[in-house]
Amino acid sequence: MNHVRHNGAAMRQEAQEYSPQSVERKWQRIWEEREYFSVRHDPQRTKYYVLEMFPYPSGRIHMGHVRVYTIGDVIARYKWMRGLNVLHPMGWDAFGLPAENAAIQNNTHPATWTYANIKEMRSQLKRLGYSLDWKRELATCDKEYYRWEQLFFLKLWHKGLVYRKKAAVNWCPRCHTVLANEQVEEGACWRCSSLVEDKELAQWFLRITEYAEELRQDLDALEHGWPERVLAMQRNWIGKSEGAEIDFAMQGMDRIIRVFTTRPDTLFGATFMSLAPEHPLVEEIIAKSPHGSEIEAFVQRVRGQDKEARVDETQEKEGLFTGFYCLNPATGEPMPIYVANFVLMEYGTGAVMAVPAHDQRDFEFAEKYDLPIRVVVQPQGEDLSGGTLEAAYAGPGVLVNSGEFSGLDWETGKGAITSHLESKGIGKGAVNYRLRDWNISRQRYWGAPIPMVYCDQCGVVPVREKDLPVELPLEVKTHPDGRSPLPETEEFVHTTCPQCGGAGRRETDTMDTFVESSWYFARYTDATLDAAPFDKEALNYWMPVDQYIGGIEHAILHLLYARFFTKALRDLGYMDVDEPFAQLLTQGMVLKDGAKMSKSKGNIVDPNEMLERFGADTTRLFTLFASPPEKDLDWNDQGVEGAHRFLHRLWRLGLELGDLLRPIGPCAPLDSGDLSQPAKELRRKEHMSVQKISRDMEERFQFNTAIASVMELVNEISAKREELTSSPGDLQALSSAWSSALITLYPMTPHICEDLWERTGYESHLAQASWPEYDPEALKQEELLIVVQVNGKLRGKVSVPAEADDETVKEKALSHPNVQRHLNQAEIKKVVHIPGKLVNVVL
Repeated sequence: MNHVRHNGAAMRQEAQEYSPQSVERKWQRIWEEREYFSVRHDPQRTKYYVLEMFPYPSGRIHMGHVRVYTIGDVIARYKWMRGLNVLHPMGWDAFGLPAENAAIQNNTHPATWTYANIKEMRSQLKRLGYSLDWKRELATCDKEYYRWEQLFFLKLWHKGLVYRKKAAVNWCPRCHTVLANEQVEEGACWRCSSLVEDKELAQWFLRITEYAEELRQDLDALEHGWPERVLAMQRNWIGKSEGAEIDFAMQGMDRIIRVFTTRPDTLFGATFMSLAPEHPLVEEIIAKSPHGSEIEAFVQRVRGQDKEARVDETQEKEGLFTGFYCLNPATGEPMPIYVANFVLMEYGTGAVMAVPAHDQRDFEFAEKYDLPIRVVVQPQGEDLSGGTLEAAYAGPGVLVNSGEFSGLDWETGKGAITSHLESKGIGKGAVNYRLRDWNISRQRYWGAPIPMVYCDQCGVVPVREKDLPVELPLEVKTHPDGRSPLPETEEFVHTTCPQCGGAGRRETDTMDTFVESSWYFARYTDATLDAAPFDKEALNYWMPVDQYIGGIEHAILHLLYARFFTKALRDLGYMDVDEPFAQLLTQGMVLKDGAKMSKSKGNIVDPNEMLERFGADTTRLFTLFASPPEKDLDWNDQGVEGAHRFLHRLWRLGLELGDLLRPIGPCAPLDSGDLSQPAKELRRKEHMSVQKISRDMEERFQFNTAIASVMELVNEISAKREELTSSPGDLQALSSAWSSALITLYPMTPHICEDLWERTGYESHLAQASWPEYDPEALKQEELLIVVQVNGKLRGKVSVPAEADDETVKEKALSHPNVQRHLNQAEIKKVVHIPGKLVNVVL
């Protein structure tokens, strides 16, 4: 630390009360004026990119925002002090249903609503003193942002990763839009909780399944940086299964039913076929069956049920015989075809070869509808029979009732039967994924327009790149029920075909807002660039994000899409990284009275009220001290008061120490020969604290224990100041310890620490300071206090030189007067010495 003046001028002033608001305004102004947190990519410096998931501009920040952005700010400030070139940006996830619905409810335009909310939330975040590079601020509803998103769409279209098809979709009747599978939670819309309906619509899809295997495999590279829970959720969602695809020919119809199974070894035991109600063949069956109306009624009833409930093991299995049969390709036997409630199109092919002897769902279905149960895998030492089974047997064994394959081990049988099917042209080995392509079409207004045109002559035609962006028209009026006004906005819809120049119609669907959040982190690397979406040099310097922070609720939706987009943009030549986020921290929720804060529960804590009453530093300190980042934080008013009292005490202590302090820097190099014993003890406490705080900050992000260590050091300074002499050495020890307390607390409560640092006499600011380095020599003790026991009971304590040998310590212990009294001329069997701790005399 450099200093150029004595601190007397700064400290010779009347004691004043701590006023957090005035202190915080002062330092926020200084940081902004001096642009301390604005950065440029610099290949000569080591970078560190810390990012919190950007917020929806809902109008007011909540305590969840305060927690996540405070965690990120502490990390950013700490990494600055470690000498890294830190990128810490902020922006707004500004398109989508939340803003649009809120605007409709408040009878205003979504753009007006959104930009007003951004202004309010920006002001709130600035009041909390975050070290954000506001020059990189972006809003996804700005055409300067979504023009590049439309460009990516076109590039992906030309690469074959975008397509349009008619498909059964999840429709939210309240939000008037389609939902991706990931946005349906227990059969309800993730936004409004309305029951989701099935609809048949033409939709735009991103071919995320092309990357399924890479998305799955690359999770291995994230194992040391991501929480295991998140990795498990992603692996489960991608859901790789290895097995075989098998074709079953239908009787009486020139159609093939293709199934995927992980158990081709059980093919000889398949006795019926189960189709999902959504299977495309069902419509044809309904049209040709004399019982079509009955089948259609069943299909409609099941399709209206919650999909999660349909596949629940405890759910009753329901089905309806279609009157049609298919042929088992192994046995040639006719198998009745059922429509079943427990089969979904999202899994495999939407058709299941039912093997009731070896699958519990099939077993329950067969029992209910009196269908054949045939054992084809016999466990070692048992003799199972379909007529006596009480439950399906899904374990290993030897194939039976399987023609030429009988007698094979089940694993060997899988390969042998698959090879046989391949030779006949009716099956093949296959890998299946639970992951489905990403439906990005949304039938709402407030989103990025999809840059495609429909032409009667040319069909579906992409907009020319030079004509981007396709701007979302702002001169429209939204409908109270949420229906999009775009289809009836003639000046938007009617256009010319980019290919033939004739009349064309624009696509009126807008993109899923998860598209915007799938690449925003890359745009931050040069957010003001106008000629291209990215500056390649800056992008490759900053990416990947070194530390990403956000809620566990985004473990599938956002993170999976962002990983896919990163890989797709890599393959388009925009970037060179495979994964967007090297490290991931999922912070816990903010609770009050044991429940998540919500208006309905009446347990909301308003950050504005906290800032007005206590200031930003108290608010930050409590959220960091009350719980480790990854754990839930239960709000406690007494805890907030305690944090506030500590900062007041820190302030008073700084004023009381006054002219005793010198700006000599933290962990200053001191000659122990110039120090009194209390000063030596204080210096050792200082260096021990810096050692522990550094470890808590660097290795574990355990800010709560780091803060506890600072508090202990402050207590030690307060306790020792009366014991210190007025010698220059002792005053230096006091000044060094005080400086260490301020600089290590600074990332958590930056405003008060900057002010006390300045009052100590420093002309440089903590925002530019380096993290202190402890001295291992200072950790060593000159004297050790040793406990002395007689037969395990405490009888005294003795002080010995730290370098004293075994015999010296034992001799000093035995000479203690109280120990002598308890020896009472008894025979000493042995003396046990545990170095640095105790001596136990055994009589």
